[in-house]
Amino acid sequence: MNTFSAKSSEPIAVPATVVIVSHDEQTHAAPDRLKDASIIILGPGAMEFAIAPPNETLADLLAAIRAEIGDAFDVYVRPTNAARKKLLICDMDSTVIGQECIDELADYAGIKDQISEITERAMRGELDFEAALTERVGLLKGLSETALQQCFDERITLNPGIKTLTATMKANGGRCLLVSGGFTFFTSRVAEVAGFDENYANTLLMDGSALSGEVGLPILGRQAKLDRLKEAIEKLGISADDVVSMGDGANDMSMIEAAGLGVGYHPHPILAEAADAVIKGPSLATALYFQGIPKSDWVVVPD
Repeated sequence: MNTFSAKSSEPIAVPATVVIVSHDEQTHAAPDRLKDASIIILGPGAMEFAIAPPNETLADLLAAIRAEIGDAFDVYVRPTNAARKKLLICDMDSTVIGQECIDELADYAGIKDQISEITERAMRGELDFEAALTERVGLLKGLSETALQQCFDERITLNPGIKTLTATMKANGGRCLLVSGGFTFFTSRVAEVAGFDENYANTLLMDGSALSGEVGLPILGRQAKLDRLKEAIEKLGISADDVVSMGDGANDMSMIEAAGLGVGYHPHPILAEAADAVIKGPSLATALYFQGIPKSDWVVVPD
């Protein structure tokens, strides 16, 4: 949805804003390429540059900036008049949390290597998501419900900045949705501790107190994530330009491409190409800088 596309052969013909965020929060010099731009300091190591129409493609502009500053920075170029977002919609596994829940569950079943290989291929877009999920859940048949809670308690950790991101979005009147191809057992718990208003995911079916090896239908995957985004837009009376979406894998692509600001967090290459911006630094709160929100306006919540 971003009007600036790295794949476009057309030069940028309108004023633009370049946001540069260092991964270590250290102050850095303005790139020569942006030396004539007006500068706003957004926070530690975070700068915003307002530039006249650069009359070059986004890809060329980004390449010129990257050649000067290197890879220790996250860079986003947006239309100068882009507004702050009103809806945050996030993937969970390897985005909001640092793990893939199904891989961690597999470790309790003693088959982590087998399942994680399937997960990795699915996230790279090499496998059909629904088929891959069905296969992996089938391999977990017989795992106890106790193991699910133990997995959450012992293995699942939030990625840095997510609590600050949701708290700040909500303080500015935004809505926060957690939408996952994982499982409601985990999204319900993660949503509560991370500050999301709603959560959507797949349901692990039980046979007594153990997993039956089946997942509830219909399976929530790539299309369902996009559907939740569209439903939220309609419900809130906003447009797709008012949305920031975040994810890491192939099944996040549709909601990333549909949002006004689609962000890849340490993404697989297939998603990095589709995203408007990529966060390679540690903090998900960098998405606030991308919206032009200075740190002085953040609702900072300790990780």
